[in-house]
Parts: sequence; C-alpha cells; structure tokens
Amino acid sequence: QVQLVESGGGLVQPGGSLRLSCAASGRTFSSYAMGWFRQAPGKEREFVAAIGQSSGLTYYAASAKGRFTISRDNAKNTVSLQMNSLKPGDTAVYYCAARTPYTLPTTRVTDYPDWGQGTQVPVSS
Repeated sequence: QVQLVESGGGLVQPGGSLRLSCAASGRTFSSYAMGWFRQAPGKEREFVAAIGQSSGLTYYAASAKGRFTISRDNAKNTVSLQMNSLKPGDTAVYYCAARTPYTLPTTRVTDYPDWGQGTQVPVSS
C-alpha cells in the first residue's frame, strides 16, 4: 500500500495553466504505475492520464491529450500533471492513484486500489 498526497490545486482562469503534484510514501514508488483522475460535481470519476513505472508509457484521455502532460520523478517519489489551456469543463477534484506494484497503467478507476484525498481545480473567470 502507498500513501498519496496531492497538491497544487486552486482557482484558475480559462486559458490558464496549473501544475498538480502527488507525493507518495514508501521506498518502492518506482514499482507503481500511476494515474490521474478527476470528478466533477454530480459526475462519475473519470480517467485523465496515466504513466508507467519508468515514464516510457503514458496514456491520456481524449479531453486531456495535447493540453495535459503527466510525468514522474522516481527519485523524489512524485508524479505530476501539467495542465495547460484550461477550460471551465476541466473543473473537478483531481485525484492521483496507484496501481498494485509491477502492473501496467490502465484507464479504469477500479484498477487503482490506492488514492489520494484529491485537490480541487475550479476553472472560472
């Protein structure tokens, strides 16, 4: 099990940028594929981006492709989500999540057993 803590959320204007970070506990962070998900009010949690253990494999939701970039620093036990050209439709609570060790990243919420508490990202003028 890994403990995850997100940071970097906050109010941003449409067209703006924000960088979310997720700090993970433990010495085996490099064995976990990681994902970012989001949940807007009244909607189900949805996939945003995922990254494999060595950063060589990344997946993006169609809504995120070209605007968001997921990255990780295994030496610092962190995974980040750089979000550019933000839209009001990106407003949500953003969560980072970890798969079980030595498994591939996926897009399914149910494949991730460990979750952070979430960080809010309101996009509004």
